[in-house]
Amino acid sequence: MKKKIKLLFVDDDKTFSKVMRKELTRLGHSVVCSDCGEAAIDTLRTRNFEVIILDIKMPGIGGLQTLRRVKEIDPEVEVIMLTGRATIESAVESMKMGAYDYITKPCRLNELDLLLKKAYEKRQIFKENASLKRLASSRERDKVMISQSDKMKQLFNLINKVAVTGSTVLIQGESGTGKELVARDIHHKSERNRYPFVAVNCATLQDTLLESELFGHVKGAFTGAHETRLGLFEVADKGTLFLDEVGELPINIQAKLLRVLESGEIRRLGDSKVIFIDTRIITATNKDLASLVKRGSFREDLFFRINIVRVSLPPLRERDDDIPLLAQHFLSTHKTCDTEKKFSPDALECMKRYAWPGNIRELENFVEKMNIIVDDDKIGVCDLPEEIRGFIETEDYVRNADVSLSDLEKQHIINTMAKMNGNKTRVADTLGISIKTLYNKLKSYNIPYDLK
Repeated sequence: MKKKIKLLFVDDDKTFSKVMRKELTRLGHSVVCSDCGEAAIDTLRTRNFEVIILDIKMPGIGGLQTLRRVKEIDPEVEVIMLTGRATIESAVESMKMGAYDYITKPCRLNELDLLLKKAYEKRQIFKENASLKRLASSRERDKVMISQSDKMKQLFNLINKVAVTGSTVLIQGESGTGKELVARDIHHKSERNRYPFVAVNCATLQDTLLESELFGHVKGAFTGAHETRLGLFEVADKGTLFLDEVGELPINIQAKLLRVLESGEIRRLGDSKVIFIDTRIITATNKDLASLVKRGSFREDLFFRINIVRVSLPPLRERDDDIPLLAQHFLSTHKTCDTEKKFSPDALECMKRYAWPGNIRELENFVEKMNIIVDDDKIGVCDLPEEIRGFIETEDYVRNADVSLSDLEKQHIINTMAKMNGNKTRVADTLGISIKTLYNKLKSYNIPYDLK
């Protein structure tokens, strides 16, 4: 079934408008006509249209001014400009302002109909992406940056400053430190937050797929390209495109990215037509890009262009005071029952001394696992995996390669019993286990119940 597109046709030539209305209606579209920019704007305030065909040269407010007002009222509507040979330069300018494309008068009806379908297709993709964005936003709602460290407070201040600008941002940090979370925060605090936030990991796609993913392609551009497809630069138009692991970009795509940053121009694969986009670029890497530049695997001019503002994320081991705060937050986020669990003080001390090579991502996954497998309301040292539990020390003993894990646990229980003067309720509370579990461990280790 052919799609019926809701059109607004704007031209001061009433005879031409009448003919075009008749022909476009015959092709199955729903057409409303306006004879000037002012009338078009008034109509747009009361009715919704999917595509607008707009003449550039009109009395009163001209086509470019009308286009600007149209985009303020309905940013999602696609606009095709009608132009004579003498106003081609203005038509190109209109595309920089957000018009989808232009066509010269007099135009062939089949060419205009094809352009209408392409403009409508782009609008539908934009709407679908906006829906996905809302869904993603709801899923990301619980993912917030939490910290009480001075390092992170300085970073939050920098994020607030850079968010309100249009500057390109480079986020550096180890894997799992929350680079995408920072990029999303910058987007949501910017004026672009009504438009899409699109993220792509440059390390996960092959070179040819990555180019098509970013820039799109036209039908027949390569084997398997059965239809024209928008690239992520276009999908993120007016919004933000987040390029994670930017250091993995091949040199040829680095050159194209530089052109986008300098001119706002892209070309789909297999197409010679230039498309103007207004997309903010945020990049991220866990590599030293300056070293890559010296080795010749990353363009120096691109490095300077994306490194206008650098946000450096510290690893979790350098902000260990945040671990209790983050751990409790993740316990709340991933809780599996009505009762919210807690880590014992000793367990948190072990966690603070662990290096967390996977950073916050590793911590969150670990906490989610503890929430599932530990039955008690308190998660104690005894519940921790060996690689984390091995970091505990007391005044009476230290971690020793010649001492077994069970001996360490036994000694820790004995020390806690002595410290709590044999009060088993307090001992169980300190160890983060139930009274029942404590008695089972006392029995298994042959520790006297009346030890003080």
